[in-house]
Amino acid sequence: MAMITLNIMPIAYISKGLRVDEIVKSRHKPDFLPEKIPLLETVAANLPGMIFQILQRQDGSIFVPYISSSCKYLYELEPEAVQADFQVLCKLIHPQDIKAFTESIAVCRNTLTPWHWEGRIVTPSGKLKWIQGTSQPELQAAGDCLWHGLIMDITDRKQAQEKLQESEARYKAILDAIPDLMFRISRDGEYLDLKSEGANITLSREEIVGKNLQELLPSDVAAISQVAIAKTLDSGTLQSCEYQLTTPLGIRDYEARLVVSGADEVLAIVRDITDRKQGEIALQNLAQKFAKAFSCSPDSITISTLQEGRFIEVNDSFVNLSGYGRDEAIGKTSFELNLWVNDRDRLNLVQELQSTGVARNLEIDFRQKSGEIITTLLSAEVIDLNGIPAILAVHHDITERKQVEAQLRFCAQRDRLLAETLVRIRSSLNLEEILQTTVTEVRHFLQADRVFIGLNNANLGVKTLAESGDPKYPSVSGWSTNDEAYLQELRNLLKDNVVGVVDDITQVTLSPKVKAHFQKFQTRATLAVPIMLNNELFGALIANQCSGARHWQPIEIDLLQQMSEQLAIAIQQSQICQKLAELNTNLEHQVQERTAQLQQKMQEVEKLHRVKDVVLHTVAHDLRTSVMGNLMVLKNLLNQGQVQGSKGAITASLSPLPPIPSALPLSHAPCPIPNAQSPIPISRSIIERMIQGNDRQLTMINSLLEINSCEKQGIEIKIEPVQFSTLLGGTFAQLEPMLTQNQATLKNLVAADLPLVMADETRLQKVLVNLIAHSLQNNPPGLNFTLSATVEGGMIRTQIQDDGVGMSKVECDRLFDLHVRDPQDCCSTSIGLKMYLCRKVIKAHGGEIGVMNNRKRGLTFWFTLPLFTSSATNRP
Repeated sequence: MAMITLNIMPIAYISKGLRVDEIVKSRHKPDFLPEKIPLLETVAANLPGMIFQILQRQDGSIFVPYISSSCKYLYELEPEAVQADFQVLCKLIHPQDIKAFTESIAVCRNTLTPWHWEGRIVTPSGKLKWIQGTSQPELQAAGDCLWHGLIMDITDRKQAQEKLQESEARYKAILDAIPDLMFRISRDGEYLDLKSEGANITLSREEIVGKNLQELLPSDVAAISQVAIAKTLDSGTLQSCEYQLTTPLGIRDYEARLVVSGADEVLAIVRDITDRKQGEIALQNLAQKFAKAFSCSPDSITISTLQEGRFIEVNDSFVNLSGYGRDEAIGKTSFELNLWVNDRDRLNLVQELQSTGVARNLEIDFRQKSGEIITTLLSAEVIDLNGIPAILAVHHDITERKQVEAQLRFCAQRDRLLAETLVRIRSSLNLEEILQTTVTEVRHFLQADRVFIGLNNANLGVKTLAESGDPKYPSVSGWSTNDEAYLQELRNLLKDNVVGVVDDITQVTLSPKVKAHFQKFQTRATLAVPIMLNNELFGALIANQCSGARHWQPIEIDLLQQMSEQLAIAIQQSQICQKLAELNTNLEHQVQERTAQLQQKMQEVEKLHRVKDVVLHTVAHDLRTSVMGNLMVLKNLLNQGQVQGSKGAITASLSPLPPIPSALPLSHAPCPIPNAQSPIPISRSIIERMIQGNDRQLTMINSLLEINSCEKQGIEIKIEPVQFSTLLGGTFAQLEPMLTQNQATLKNLVAADLPLVMADETRLQKVLVNLIAHSLQNNPPGLNFTLSATVEGGMIRTQIQDDGVGMSKVECDRLFDLHVRDPQDCCSTSIGLKMYLCRKVIKAHGGEIGVMNNRKRGLTFWFTLPLFTSSATNRP
């Protein structure tokens, strides 16, 4: 109502003839409408805001006829300051609200509709305020626009709204975060409303709201729910119930909590507790399993207090291990039962458990009720028993294992000692050193007071050869005797290769002489093992204990027996070495003589090799010259001859023969020709076969010469980067006449973009020609070849496949070897030499070559060549 009155009041004044400028002037002219000014001031003073009148002229200038004194409270500005410059108010508007303010003013000015705006200002003191402005614009006769209205401080209201919105958002977030179903249900069981966001529910809201419990739930669940609703409404306290429902996910467990939410209605919060129920069942099962594991475990398990070590529970294995019954142990501490061999072990265990809460595999000695010491692996954890920290400990008895480990260590040391002794015997010929080292190491191993080796000799009697002993006791070194009766008694102790074992001298019957001997050297226990040489008693390896009686273990007896055998070997070896030394002089003389004979033979073999090379080189060159001459003559005859008759005879005019050298024997002289100028008809086929034969002989001779050169100096190649497809192009030009003559075809499957290879192009072309020539020579006309190449592991693998006849595996394996072939087949020998050279060339390139039988028919030749790399260099 105040706002409406405010908006009308200035209009009433103006309608009565009081213009705005006159009202403003009247404040300075008391004689002008004096009764109106107090009324306006009174109204402004009683309103909860600031009254204003603003005149906006057509030229855009602003005139403020009136602003109430509330301007000072609202804007912290004097009214006169605002009247002097209206922009000071606009400058206080919050930057984020200026745009909305400007747009609202423009809309109001253009449409002359009431102005309403809410926004923030920042006062000169820095306070942030929310204000609400309302105004009624009026268009004046001169075209000016008069604004009169009210601006109020709504900061408290805005803050309350923001807090309310924050509270609502917080409670909504809490409500949304609750994954449980929430229902409003009437006393009679009708669903009034629900909240299902985030819950697993299969029915829609429309299918639930308005329905009754009896319609949606099984009868038993509905009855339970109805009782809980009535009890909640009657008692006014929270009630809960649990039930099961069959869902698409199977049978699920639910818990419903009900509270009063209105007159005759409850709020039911329903939660899926299936996982919790399953966890409780699993926990119960786990507890049963733990109880069974506790009682049935083969390891001792105890539960005792952390601080005192007082037993709370023990299992049957503890009773068997410790010897104490359950009644004897429970309620007693481990110290009272005297279980700890070392009390410090208990303190260390408690410290570790207090720092980490767990201890694993601590090796600890315990004392049984019988007093026997056992070793266990102790693992323990700290557990809570009704607020009391306790130790759950598991003891695994490893006493037997420790004994076995000790036995194994003893055996390992024994084996090491035996191995070292054996190595020493085999590597040394110094018998005295071997014997002394043996007794020293055996004494150290047995921890005996004395170990020595005695010699039994018919001429020398008994004497000590080597000894190692404790300086506290008398030494037997240098002791000997010739008393035959005494010696015989000592020998009787070791007769028939029997070990003499005496654990306590005082407990056996001995002759006075032997007993006096033991007393002289303070011997209390003795172990004597005979050393047999060629089934005769050579001596004995003897260990003495002087500090007291000693029970000799079987493993110790076994050690001395094996050591005695090694000593027998050492003694035999020493004797053999003496004999060898005697034979060594004669042997060295024989070796020198044999060496001289071998050197002479080697010189003779070298001379034979030189003769062979000279003969081979000379004969091959002479044959080569002769064959080349024959070829020239035959080819000349073939080119110049005249073909006569259908058989293709050639008439040749032979020149007179040159004079016969006198060195030739008469039987080799050519027969005289009656008429040297008379023509001789010769068949063309004969001349062609003679040419072919000479060609093969020339090829074979060249191959022999090349092989001889390779064997002596190595094959000489010049490798360089070569494009494989370019190399094949030159090879095809050489193969074309040969393929045409044999009616053969060659299918090229080699890709044009293969990488470069390192190769000697000329020699590699010969290899390809020789491989194809081999197949052509061993097959009838009409052969088909397929050439392919692939890159495999830094190499190019080339394959030449034909559909001719095959070969056995033996023939394939020997094809590239240099071996003697059929002497009746000169062609086989010629091509064999070429194949041998092919392997030489490929090997020189760093590759491999071979041949294999195809599955159906024919052969496949293959060879590999290395790819070109930036680091590759020419090889000789």
